[in-house]
Amino acid sequence: MVGDLVRLAAALAIPAPLAALIGDADQARLTAWVTKIRTAGLTRRLAPLGRATARVGELAVGTPYEANTLEAYLRGGGSASSTEPMMLSLTRFDCVTLVESCLAVARVARNAGAPSWKRFEREMERMRYRGGSRGSYASRLHYFSEWIADGERRGLLRDLGRTLGGVVDARPLRFMTEHRSSYVALADENVLQSIVAMERRLDEHPRTLIPTARIPDVSDGIETGDVLAFATAIPGLDVTHAAFAFRDEQKTLRVLHAPLAGGSVEVSRATLPEYVAALRRSTGILVARPT
Repeated sequence: MVGDLVRLAAALAIPAPLAALIGDADQARLTAWVTKIRTAGLTRRLAPLGRATARVGELAVGTPYEANTLEAYLRGGGSASSTEPMMLSLTRFDCVTLVESCLAVARVARNAGAPSWKRFEREMERMRYRGGSRGSYASRLHYFSEWIADGERRGLLRDLGRTLGGVVDARPLRFMTEHRSSYVALADENVLQSIVAMERRLDEHPRTLIPTARIPDVSDGIETGDVLAFATAIPGLDVTHAAFAFRDEQKTLRVLHAPLAGGSVEVSRATLPEYVAALRRSTGILVARPT
């Protein structure tokens, strides 16, 4: 269980940008993926952004899962109190970086001209940091429910919790500070206090989730490319996984994700209700639509 929590902390609670290491394969994927979704007409003005985003996710199927890469600069002696460097990849993902990367590629594609890595980096940065402004470790959106709320405030997402008849989850979020040893950055007392303050601020912004039992009833309101976050009963934590909703050729609602258990990016065999029901300590889902 301790090992699971450490992996969870690295893969979910801290979607962190690090040193930008771009290889030829990454740039080639950016160019190819943007070309494919433009050719398919998915960047037309009235086309839902979620459709383009999910298509990028399909193109990423089979890409290896890799955990803990987002703390590499800290393990290498970097400072959590300095401005964080960016680390970006289109050739390896965890669950959160897959969501961010697919959205970023889809947004790059909607801009005229050849896709640039600089533009991709900026799209990633504005999703990953509070207010879209990159600073130190504490400026990052560590809890995925805040990632959704901050994105909604800035017009990047629309939280569908209330629309789908969700219920409020007002439990305090304290997982990071109560598991300080799992977070390299929290060895710095000043950084720790910044995270303490952030957690207290989030007390004023409870989440709205769709309970597991209600998911079959609201599935018709969930579209391909909607962002899914899987809520949990683990004390102090909001969600344990992030993914996209995906309707297959038969319109069956499934999950497009980078599995926490490892492996590679995939579309689940299970339907969304089946997938959530099988998750240990699951309480439901948060749903947000890219805008």
